Amino acid sequence: MNDDALRKLVDERWTALDAEQTSGERHLRVSPLPFVAKLSPFSVAVDHDGHRHLLVPIHAHRKVRPGLDGPTLRLRKRALEDEETYQSYADLACLRDDLRDLFTELCVDVLGAARELPENPVKALYRVLDRWKALFRAQGTQLGPEQLAGLFGELLVLRRLLQEDASAHRIWRGPEQHRHDFSAGAVAVEVKAGTVGTGRKPRIHGLDQLEAPEGGGLCLVWFRLQNTTANGSGIAFNDLVDQILHLCDDEGALLALLARVGYRPSDADLYHDVHFAITEEKWYLVTPDFPGLTGQALIAAGVPVSALNVEYTIDLSGEIPAPMAPDQVSQTLDSLIQESS
Repeated sequence: MNDDALRKLVDERWTALDAEQTSGERHLRVSPLPFVAKLSPFSVAVDHDGHRHLLVPIHAHRKVRPGLDGPTLRLRKRALEDEETYQSYADLACLRDDLRDLFTELCVDVLGAARELPENPVKALYRVLDRWKALFRAQGTQLGPEQLAGLFGELLVLRRLLQEDASAHRIWRGPEQHRHDFSAGAVAVEVKAGTVGTGRKPRIHGLDQLEAPEGGGLCLVWFRLQNTTANGSGIAFNDLVDQILHLCDDEGALLALLARVGYRPSDADLYHDVHFAITEEKWYLVTPDFPGLTGQALIAAGVPVSALNVEYTIDLSGEIPAPMAPDQVSQTLDSLIQESS
Protein backbone atom coordinates (compact mmCIF):
# COMPACT_ATOMS: atom_id res chain seq x y z
CA MET A 1 0.00 0.00 0.00
CA ASN A 2 1.51 3.32 -1.07
CA ASP A 3 1.36 6.53 0.94
CA ASP A 4 -1.64 7.93 -0.95
CA ALA A 5 -3.69 4.80 -0.34
CA LEU A 6 -2.61 4.73 3.30
CA ARG A 7 -3.49 8.41 3.75
CA LYS A 8 -6.96 7.79 2.27
CA LEU A 9 -7.48 4.74 4.48
CA VAL A 10 -6.66 6.40 7.80
CA ASP A 11 -8.76 9.45 6.93
CA GLU A 12 -11.71 7.22 6.04
CA ARG A 13 -11.36 5.28 9.28
CA TRP A 14 -11.21 8.46 11.39
CA THR A 15 -14.23 9.93 9.52
CA ALA A 16 -16.23 6.75 10.18
CA LEU A 17 -15.30 6.83 13.87
CA ASP A 18 -16.30 10.52 14.08
CA ALA A 19 -19.78 9.51 12.92
CA GLU A 20 -20.23 6.87 15.62
CA GLN A 21 -21.96 7.53 18.92
CA THR A 22 -19.77 9.42 21.39
CA SER A 23 -17.88 7.05 23.70
CA GLY A 24 -17.42 7.34 27.46
CA GLU A 25 -14.99 9.91 28.81
CA ARG A 26 -12.15 7.39 29.22
CA HIS A 27 -12.99 5.23 26.23
CA LEU A 28 -11.85 5.23 22.62
CA ARG A 29 -13.70 4.32 19.45
CA VAL A 30 -11.11 2.12 17.71
CA SER A 31 -10.63 0.85 14.17
CA PRO A 32 -7.77 -1.60 13.43
CA LEU A 33 -5.71 -1.01 10.32
CA PRO A 34 -4.66 -3.75 7.88
CA PHE A 35 -1.11 -3.06 9.00
CA VAL A 36 0.13 -5.68 11.42
CA ALA A 37 3.22 -5.40 13.59
CA LYS A 38 4.66 -8.40 15.40
CA LEU A 39 2.34 -8.01 18.39
CA SER A 40 -0.95 -6.71 17.00
CA PRO A 41 -2.39 -4.48 14.28
CA PHE A 42 -1.89 -0.74 14.34
CA SER A 43 -5.15 1.09 14.98
CA VAL A 44 -6.64 4.54 14.69
CA ALA A 45 -9.06 5.87 17.26
CA VAL A 46 -11.22 8.83 18.28
CA ASP A 47 -11.79 9.81 21.92
CA HIS A 48 -14.68 11.40 23.81
CA ASP A 49 -13.54 14.93 22.79
CA GLY A 50 -13.19 14.02 19.11
CA HIS A 51 -9.39 14.00 19.17
CA ARG A 52 -7.70 11.58 16.78
CA HIS A 53 -5.24 8.90 17.92
CA LEU A 54 -2.72 6.50 16.38
CA LEU A 55 -2.19 3.33 18.44
CA VAL A 56 1.18 1.59 18.04
CA PRO A 57 1.29 -1.89 19.65
CA ILE A 58 3.97 -2.46 22.31
CA HIS A 59 4.85 -5.10 24.91
CA ALA A 60 3.03 -4.72 28.23
CA HIS A 61 6.35 -4.16 30.08
CA ARG A 62 7.57 -1.50 27.64
CA LYS A 63 7.72 2.09 28.85
CA VAL A 64 6.77 4.99 26.60
CA ARG A 65 9.01 8.01 26.25
CA PRO A 66 7.92 10.86 28.54
CA GLY A 67 7.87 14.54 27.71
CA LEU A 68 5.29 14.78 24.91
CA ASP A 69 2.18 15.99 26.73
CA GLY A 70 0.49 18.73 24.73
CA PRO A 71 -0.67 21.23 23.85
CA THR A 72 -0.56 19.81 20.30
CA LEU A 73 0.57 16.20 20.62
CA ARG A 74 0.34 13.79 23.54
CA LEU A 75 2.11 10.45 23.79
CA ARG A 76 1.33 7.98 26.56
CA LYS A 77 0.98 4.29 27.23
CA ARG A 78 -2.56 2.92 27.01
CA ALA A 79 -3.96 -0.60 27.45
CA LEU A 80 -7.08 -1.70 25.54
CA GLU A 81 -9.08 -4.73 26.56
CA ASP A 82 -12.10 -6.57 25.24
CA GLU A 83 -13.57 -9.99 25.93
CA GLU A 84 -10.79 -11.78 24.07
CA THR A 85 -7.68 -9.60 24.03
CA TYR A 86 -5.54 -7.29 26.14
CA GLN A 87 -2.98 -5.18 24.32
CA SER A 88 -0.76 -2.25 25.30
CA TYR A 89 -0.14 0.64 22.93
CA ALA A 90 1.91 3.77 22.53
CA ASP A 91 -0.99 6.19 22.08
CA LEU A 92 -0.16 9.27 19.99
CA ALA A 93 -3.00 11.83 20.06
CA CYS A 94 -3.52 15.13 18.25
CA LEU A 95 -5.12 17.64 20.63
CA ARG A 96 -5.79 20.34 18.02
CA ASP A 97 -8.50 19.68 15.46
CA ASP A 98 -7.16 22.44 13.18
CA LEU A 99 -3.99 20.37 12.69
CA ARG A 100 -5.70 17.15 11.64
CA ASP A 101 -4.23 17.27 8.13
CA LEU A 102 -0.70 17.53 9.51
CA PHE A 103 -1.41 14.77 12.01
CA THR A 104 -2.52 12.52 9.15
CA GLU A 105 0.79 13.13 7.38
CA LEU A 106 2.68 12.38 10.58
CA CYS A 107 0.80 9.10 11.08
CA VAL A 108 1.35 8.04 7.47
CA ASP A 109 5.05 8.71 7.98
CA VAL A 110 5.03 6.55 11.14
CA LEU A 111 3.28 3.68 9.38
CA GLY A 112 5.74 3.88 6.50
CA ALA A 113 8.73 3.84 8.87
CA ALA A 114 7.23 0.88 10.75
CA ARG A 115 7.43 -1.20 7.56
CA GLU A 116 11.20 -1.04 7.99
CA LEU A 117 11.06 -1.97 11.70
CA PRO A 118 8.28 -4.55 12.10
CA GLU A 119 9.97 -6.00 15.19
CA ASN A 120 10.11 -2.62 16.94
CA PRO A 121 7.34 -0.29 15.71
CA VAL A 122 7.64 2.10 18.65
CA LYS A 123 11.23 2.82 17.60
CA ALA A 124 9.84 3.80 14.19
CA LEU A 125 7.39 6.12 15.96
CA TYR A 126 10.18 7.82 17.92
CA ARG A 127 12.32 8.15 14.81
CA VAL A 128 9.58 9.94 12.90
CA LEU A 129 8.70 12.22 15.81
CA ASP A 130 12.35 13.26 16.11
CA ARG A 131 12.64 13.86 12.38
CA TRP A 132 9.60 16.13 12.43
CA LYS A 133 11.02 18.02 15.41
CA ALA A 134 14.22 18.58 13.46
CA LEU A 135 12.27 20.51 10.82
CA PHE A 136 11.75 23.32 13.32
CA ARG A 137 15.14 23.25 15.01
CA ALA A 138 17.86 25.70 14.09
CA GLN A 139 21.36 24.45 13.37
CA GLY A 140 23.56 24.52 16.44
CA THR A 141 27.05 25.84 17.05
CA GLN A 142 29.75 23.60 15.65
CA LEU A 143 31.71 21.54 18.19
CA GLY A 144 35.43 22.32 18.42
CA PRO A 145 38.26 19.79 17.91
CA GLU A 146 38.69 19.01 21.62
CA GLN A 147 34.95 18.67 22.14
CA LEU A 148 34.68 16.32 19.17
CA ALA A 149 37.56 14.14 20.39
CA GLY A 150 36.10 13.95 23.90
CA LEU A 151 32.63 13.09 22.61
CA PHE A 152 34.09 10.54 20.19
CA GLY A 153 35.81 8.76 23.09
CA GLU A 154 32.59 8.63 25.12
CA LEU A 155 30.68 7.28 22.12
CA LEU A 156 33.25 4.50 21.67
CA VAL A 157 32.54 3.32 25.21
CA LEU A 158 28.79 3.79 24.75
CA ARG A 159 28.86 1.67 21.57
CA ARG A 160 30.51 -1.16 23.44
CA LEU A 161 27.90 -0.97 26.21
CA LEU A 162 25.00 -0.84 23.75
CA GLN A 163 26.30 -3.96 22.03
CA GLU A 164 25.55 -5.77 25.30
CA ASP A 165 22.44 -3.86 26.42
CA ALA A 166 20.25 -1.78 24.10
CA SER A 167 19.23 0.40 27.07
CA ALA A 168 22.79 1.25 28.13
CA HIS A 169 22.47 4.87 27.00
CA ARG A 170 20.67 5.40 30.32
CA ILE A 171 23.99 5.14 32.17
CA TRP A 172 25.71 7.72 29.95
CA ARG A 173 25.88 10.54 32.47
CA GLY A 174 28.35 12.90 30.82
CA PRO A 175 25.66 14.98 29.05
CA GLU A 176 24.03 15.59 32.45
CA GLN A 177 27.23 17.20 33.79
CA HIS A 178 27.72 14.29 36.18
CA ARG A 179 31.24 14.00 37.58
CA HIS A 180 31.68 10.67 35.75
CA ASP A 181 30.85 9.98 32.12
CA PHE A 182 29.25 6.60 32.86
CA SER A 183 27.79 5.70 36.22
CA ALA A 184 25.45 3.05 37.59
CA GLY A 185 25.23 2.18 41.25
CA ALA A 186 28.70 1.58 42.64
CA VAL A 187 30.50 1.45 39.27
CA ALA A 188 31.72 4.42 37.22
CA VAL A 189 33.88 5.06 34.16
CA GLU A 190 35.52 8.35 33.22
CA VAL A 191 36.59 8.79 29.57
CA LYS A 192 39.49 10.92 28.38
CA ALA A 193 40.72 11.43 24.81
CA GLY A 194 43.59 13.37 23.25
CA THR A 195 44.70 14.06 19.68
CA VAL A 196 47.97 15.95 20.01
CA GLY A 197 51.33 15.66 21.75
CA THR A 198 53.07 12.65 23.22
CA GLY A 199 52.36 10.69 26.35
CA ARG A 200 49.08 10.16 28.13
CA LYS A 201 48.14 13.39 29.84
CA PRO A 202 44.40 13.63 30.49
CA ARG A 203 42.89 16.80 31.86
CA ILE A 204 40.94 16.34 35.11
CA HIS A 205 38.01 18.62 35.89
CA GLY A 206 37.23 19.07 39.57
CA LEU A 207 38.33 17.54 42.86
CA ASP A 208 35.69 14.82 42.65
CA GLN A 209 36.23 13.49 39.12
CA LEU A 210 38.75 10.88 40.30
CA GLU A 211 36.69 9.93 43.36
CA ALA A 212 34.99 6.56 43.07
CA PRO A 213 31.31 6.16 43.93
CA GLU A 214 30.78 5.46 47.62
CA GLY A 215 31.65 1.84 48.31
CA GLY A 216 32.39 1.21 44.63
CA GLY A 217 34.99 1.45 41.91
CA LEU A 218 36.08 3.89 39.21
CA CYS A 219 37.94 3.31 35.97
CA LEU A 220 39.57 5.88 33.71
CA VAL A 221 39.90 5.08 30.00
CA TRP A 222 42.34 6.95 27.79
CA PHE A 223 42.02 7.12 23.99
CA ARG A 224 44.70 8.61 21.78
CA LEU A 225 43.00 9.67 18.57
CA GLN A 226 44.48 10.72 15.25
CA ASN A 227 42.60 12.91 12.82
CA THR A 228 42.41 11.21 9.42
CA THR A 229 40.98 12.23 6.07
CA ALA A 230 37.64 11.04 4.77
CA ASN A 231 39.50 8.36 2.78
CA GLY A 232 41.70 7.31 5.68
CA SER A 233 41.53 4.30 7.96
CA GLY A 234 39.68 6.01 10.79
CA ILE A 235 36.06 5.92 11.90
CA ALA A 236 33.77 8.64 10.59
CA PHE A 237 32.23 10.63 13.44
CA ASN A 238 28.77 10.55 11.83
CA ASP A 239 29.06 6.80 11.24
CA LEU A 240 29.76 6.23 14.93
CA VAL A 241 26.67 8.26 15.83
CA ASP A 242 24.59 6.21 13.38
CA GLN A 243 25.91 2.98 14.88
CA ILE A 244 24.92 3.83 18.44
CA LEU A 245 21.49 5.07 17.30
CA HIS A 246 20.96 1.74 15.57
CA LEU A 247 22.03 -0.23 18.64
CA CYS A 248 19.92 1.62 21.23
CA ASP A 249 16.26 0.87 21.99
CA ASP A 250 15.20 4.52 22.22
CA GLU A 251 16.73 6.75 19.57
CA GLY A 252 14.89 9.79 20.87
CA ALA A 253 16.32 9.52 24.36
CA LEU A 254 19.81 9.13 22.93
CA LEU A 255 19.30 12.05 20.54
CA ALA A 256 18.27 14.17 23.52
CA LEU A 257 21.53 13.26 25.27
CA LEU A 258 23.54 14.09 22.14
CA ALA A 259 21.74 17.43 21.90
CA ARG A 260 22.81 18.26 25.45
CA VAL A 261 26.45 17.93 24.42
CA GLY A 262 25.90 20.00 21.28
CA TYR A 263 25.30 17.43 18.54
CA ARG A 264 22.06 17.18 16.52
CA PRO A 265 21.34 15.14 13.38
CA SER A 266 20.60 18.41 11.57
CA ASP A 267 24.26 19.33 12.17
CA ALA A 268 25.65 16.18 10.54
CA ASP A 269 26.94 18.03 7.48
CA LEU A 270 29.22 20.05 9.76
CA TYR A 271 31.09 16.84 10.66
CA HIS A 272 31.05 15.10 7.29
CA ASP A 273 34.85 15.09 7.04
CA VAL A 274 35.60 14.32 10.70
CA HIS A 275 37.32 10.94 11.07
CA PHE A 276 39.40 9.55 13.91
CA ALA A 277 41.77 6.60 14.07
CA ILE A 278 42.25 5.03 17.51
CA THR A 279 46.01 4.75 18.00
CA GLU A 280 45.92 3.88 21.71
CA GLU A 281 43.38 2.68 24.25
CA LYS A 282 44.29 2.20 27.93
CA TRP A 283 42.01 1.44 30.87
CA TYR A 284 43.09 2.17 34.45
CA LEU A 285 41.60 1.26 37.78
CA VAL A 286 41.58 4.39 39.94
CA THR A 287 43.06 3.22 43.24
CA PRO A 288 44.12 5.32 46.29
CA ASP A 289 47.67 5.60 44.87
CA PHE A 290 46.46 6.65 41.40
CA PRO A 291 47.94 10.03 40.41
CA GLY A 292 45.53 12.84 41.04
CA LEU A 293 44.12 15.38 43.44
CA THR A 294 40.79 14.74 45.16
CA GLY A 295 38.73 16.33 47.86
CA GLN A 296 38.79 13.10 49.85
CA ALA A 297 42.60 13.04 49.81
CA LEU A 298 42.80 16.65 50.96
CA ILE A 299 40.39 16.03 53.82
CA ALA A 300 42.33 12.92 54.86
CA ALA A 301 45.49 15.05 54.93
CA GLY A 302 43.79 17.64 57.11
CA VAL A 303 43.72 20.29 54.39
CA PRO A 304 40.53 22.40 54.22
CA VAL A 305 38.84 22.11 50.84
CA SER A 306 38.02 25.67 49.81
CA ALA A 307 39.23 25.71 46.19
CA LEU A 308 36.61 25.91 43.44
CA ASN A 309 36.67 25.05 39.71
CA VAL A 310 39.90 23.07 40.04
CA GLU A 311 41.41 21.68 36.83
CA TYR A 312 44.73 19.89 36.44
CA THR A 313 46.60 17.42 34.23
CA ILE A 314 47.88 13.99 35.22
CA ASP A 315 50.64 12.07 33.48
CA LEU A 316 50.00 8.38 32.74
CA SER A 317 52.86 8.04 30.25
CA GLY A 318 55.02 5.73 32.35
CA GLU A 319 54.63 2.07 33.23
CA ILE A 320 53.02 2.94 36.56
CA PRO A 321 50.12 2.81 37.04
CA ALA A 322 49.72 -0.36 34.99
CA PRO A 323 46.70 -0.52 32.69
CA MET A 324 43.95 -3.06 33.22
CA ALA A 325 43.90 -6.38 31.37
CA PRO A 326 41.20 -6.90 28.68
CA ASP A 327 39.23 -9.32 30.86
CA GLN A 328 39.17 -6.74 33.67
CA VAL A 329 37.79 -4.16 31.25
CA SER A 330 35.06 -6.56 30.15
CA GLN A 331 34.16 -7.28 33.76
CA THR A 332 33.91 -3.56 34.49
CA LEU A 333 31.55 -2.99 31.56
CA ASP A 334 29.49 -6.01 32.57
CA SER A 335 29.25 -4.63 36.11
CA LEU A 336 28.06 -1.28 34.78
CA ILE A 337 25.25 -2.96 32.87
CA GLN A 338 24.30 -5.19 35.79
CA GLU A 339 24.22 -2.23 38.19
CA SER A 340 21.86 -0.38 35.86
CA SER A 341 19.32 -3.23 35.70
